[in-house]
Amino acid sequence: MTGGNQRGGDARSVGHGAVPMVEVWRGDRVESLHAGHAVICDASGAVLDAWGNPDAVIYPRSAAKMIQALPLLESGAGAGLDGRRLALACASHQGAAAHVDTVAKWLAELGLSESDLRCGAHEPYDTDARDALIRAGAPPCQLHNNCSGKHAGFLMLGRQLGGGAEYVAPDHPVQQAVRAAFEEVTGEASPGHAIDGCSAPNFATTVTGLARAMAAFAAAAEDGDARARAMVRLRTAMVTHPEMVAGETRACTELMRAMGGRAAIKTGAEAVFVAMLPEARLGIALKIVDGGTRASEAAIAALLIRAGVLDPAHPAALARLNGPVRNRRGLVTGTVRAAPGFAG
Repeated sequence: MTGGNQRGGDARSVGHGAVPMVEVWRGDRVESLHAGHAVICDASGAVLDAWGNPDAVIYPRSAAKMIQALPLLESGAGAGLDGRRLALACASHQGAAAHVDTVAKWLAELGLSESDLRCGAHEPYDTDARDALIRAGAPPCQLHNNCSGKHAGFLMLGRQLGGGAEYVAPDHPVQQAVRAAFEEVTGEASPGHAIDGCSAPNFATTVTGLARAMAAFAAAAEDGDARARAMVRLRTAMVTHPEMVAGETRACTELMRAMGGRAAIKTGAEAVFVAMLPEARLGIALKIVDGGTRASEAAIAALLIRAGVLDPAHPAALARLNGPVRNRRGLVTGTVRAAPGFAG
């Protein structure tokens, strides 16, 4: 299904062809409406279903972290990593103790420290960790950055590839390896990159390209080539350790737990979401054009329910789609629904 409002003359622009995907109801009327694009690809990379504009060019942001982690395994640098660290390499974590301590130990084993990271510091999203810092009068450090696991992986890869300390530079061997892997699994030459919140390059692709990459992860088998085996290890790490991919109360963690390993999913900033469905050998990618996380979580839940891997009555699903929205007194004020024609 394609069509919708046309915005601007560039058919590959993010707003061109976006269609309504998520409605927010208050009482008996729609109060807000979120539009976007979504694509489902099969193992061959063919588009099975699409809503909006499959050719819209987007930055996948953190939804591409498992792609960024491929060179870590394909190079052999990360051969000895356990599942928790591999999950962290794909993570946008909360900065909870489990996340921070694991990254710190990983760096120490490499003979490195927090100062070798290039992701920058921000306050942990985990409230216990945040409150502990406040009580101690201590500032957050780069270990608390939600991307510190990915950056630990970059440092590990950089040690093998060389190129110096500034591993986030676009011309560094680490990022050149990432770009090559990204273009190969999306099946598209990236039209360029921008700098992500963690200072690493984020390579643009179409919504279809991102879904094609997720289908490759979904269809990968342990008896395949080096890339397929790397994809299986990363995908398995994510579903085995969903608490490391995000954290408590987060959509990625709660929905993967709810699906019992039937899908690996990952969010990205500005309302990108992807999913890998190994049983069906399908990949999903979506982008909400207004950047609203509320809508991207509802949209991915709708597509996972449509695919038969998420129970619509599970509390993790209802928290994002079709469940009651309550005000501060606990009164039901409305709900969040899939828009008519989306994910039906």
